[in-house]
Amino acid sequence: MADKQISLPAKLINGGVAGLIGVTCVFPIDLAKTRLQNQQNGSRLYTSMSDCLIKTIRSEGYFGMYRGAAVNLTLVTPEKAIKLAANDFFRYHLSKDGQKLTLPREMLAGCGAGTCQVIITTPMEMLKIQLQDAGRIAAQRKLMPQAVTPGGPIEVKSPTAMQLTRQLLKEKGIAGLYKGLGATLLRDVPFSIIYFPLFANLNNLGKRGADGPAPFYVSFVSGCIAGSTAAVAVNPVDVIKTRLQSLTRGSQEDTYSGVTDCIRKILRNEGPAAFLKGAYCRALVIAPLFGIAQVVYFLGVGEFILSYLSKRNN
Repeated sequence: MADKQISLPAKLINGGVAGLIGVTCVFPIDLAKTRLQNQQNGSRLYTSMSDCLIKTIRSEGYFGMYRGAAVNLTLVTPEKAIKLAANDFFRYHLSKDGQKLTLPREMLAGCGAGTCQVIITTPMEMLKIQLQDAGRIAAQRKLMPQAVTPGGPIEVKSPTAMQLTRQLLKEKGIAGLYKGLGATLLRDVPFSIIYFPLFANLNNLGKRGADGPAPFYVSFVSGCIAGSTAAVAVNPVDVIKTRLQSLTRGSQEDTYSGVTDCIRKILRNEGPAAFLKGAYCRALVIAPLFGIAQVVYFLGVGEFILSYLSKRNN
């Protein structure tokens, strides 16, 4: 984050605005990532990101690329707000008299941010993955009817987020929404440990003078580089998390009882390369998402909105 002091409400608004803009721009790529990660040997429909998006548009229309976007747009505001604000909070309390944080302390602040965000991230990803992958399952039923077993855990035609939520709560309680929590922690904590220190140090390289802020384009590029680097680094865990959170799958596709079981079956049936499925998609999603987030912080969108609202109320 920028070194300037920002109030907590402004941080929350900044995180929310950045999340909304970013998700709107890159959601189709995120959908392709989920579908590529979920398809297993013997039930492959897509050969690449572009192939996935083209086939999605042909079979589901343009807005088929935005399946599950409503869930993300609703929950990404608190998720990104918590992540970015928590990192600033931990960095502030770990610093000594305003001195520059050491790398271990920067990593500890990132760890705290990643831990806090899973409160929102886990149910958001749980619902989003079912909605994103529904089109792939439907396509399998048409093209490979033998590859899908009807009567999976949730059998809803064109399910909505509310239908999925009600059914999960009815069948499994709140734990149903938090399936894959351990895998989410294993992904998001290392991601934040890598991302936040890397961004801070890259951003410092572009500062104007010792105390001056970095230009917005430096913050954008630093956010993109740090985001894509962290995204690729934790992609194997993202594949595991996606597989664990998927409730409907083909009869020829493996089911998993936990993280260890998932790792073992992927290695045995698909090989180590399967852990890199969707890596470039994830990098393309995360890079602009966090680059935009840093620009929103730099421009002070949250402070502007609070100032505008304050003037209107006076």
